[in-house]
Amino acid sequence: MHPNPAEVARTIVAGHLPATAHVSGHPGALPVRHVTDARGNVLLLSPRDGALAAALRPGDGTDDTAMVLDVKDVPPIAGAPSLGRVWVVGWARALAGAEARAAALDYADTDATGDLLDVGGTQMLHRMEVAEIRHERHGTLHEIDPDEYAGATPDPLRAIEFDLLADLADHHLAQVAAYANRCLGAAARPGDEPRVVRLDRYGLIVRAGKRLARLPFPAPVADRHELAHLLHPVLCRHCTA
Repeated sequence: MHPNPAEVARTIVAGHLPATAHVSGHPGALPVRHVTDARGNVLLLSPRDGALAAALRPGDGTDDTAMVLDVKDVPPIAGAPSLGRVWVVGWARALAGAEARAAALDYADTDATGDLLDVGGTQMLHRMEVAEIRHERHGTLHEIDPDEYAGATPDPLRAIEFDLLADLADHHLAQVAAYANRCLGAAARPGDEPRVVRLDRYGLIVRAGKRLARLPFPAPVADRHELAHLLHPVLCRHCTA
């Protein structure tokens, strides 16, 4: 098992990575603070008198502005593969009143920044309705169906991936190497010293020398507690994958 393209896109865009906005009619890219709501629509938080708010101010006769959100994955550790890059195309609209307050609660689910307390004053929120999603990885560009994107969910371990990798490296290096070598079987090579370089709800990505291998979990995990419960026997038994 492994993440499907829509899940990868939702994970990259979820809000834990730096992003830039390319706004129609505005020269150059603008750094943005963002998260996504339950349907994958983008929420943009910015100062009311800032460059992003000015760039997103709609023209006469309309209430939204076309833009592209550009988010590039940052591997958590050296030697880890990148998940790629995602461009989300859509229209951003300023939120006010009850709609802004509800969006602030959605934003806080991912990033409970204190600036949300000033929404309606010095800060403002825009919601970007998603129209197109493109995902690029290893030089190959894929179009993702908007309905599949909306129905997917970000990986639940995305925000704590680095901490989990550090824990495995600091406390379970020998067990991980033994487990990986059992899974690789005849493909295991002396001196490769397998180590986990990425993980997600579906399994571990292990680097063995110059090679990468996915070691799938028996079932997807929903959170850190389920991961800990699953990893204890996984690291101590023979691989059945």
